[in-house]
Amino acid sequence: MTARAPALPKTLRDDHGAAVRLDKWLWAARFFKTRSLAADEIGKGRVTVNGQVAKASRELKVGDELQLRQGSARLTVHVLGLSHVRGPAPVAQALYAETPESQAARAAAAEQRRLAAEPALAITQGRPTKRDRRELSQVEWQRWSASIDEP
Repeated sequence: MTARAPALPKTLRDDHGAAVRLDKWLWAARFFKTRSLAADEIGKGRVTVNGQVAKASRELKVGDELQLRQGSARLTVHVLGLSHVRGPAPVAQALYAETPESQAARAAAAEQRRLAAEPALAITQGRPTKRDRRELSQVEWQRWSASIDEP
């Protein structure tokens, strides 16, 4: 008897070279919350397929390489499966594999953010009080007054 590979879920089956629209796949793989958000990012040129800027209607195939930006992170993923529907997160994560270089870059960026100084620590006095604002406005008024007596 020959060992058979486990059957993929219906959403992951590659139906003999079938293809899925790029915006639909990004939505199904849970990179974007809606298809319109995915289409907007594609329209802005922030998603490339196999090194080329793509349109939302581009058809993806298993084995394609995608580069996209999710927040401040740049991701590079390989398409492992195709799906027309948005399923649970574990199924969506089975649709792609992130490259080791992309994972390393994301980890380095996270470490850089962790080591960066807290912006709030640069504020020494905090927000001006009502009294401070009044004093500032008085200084502004005196500085810009057009009095004849002033030299």
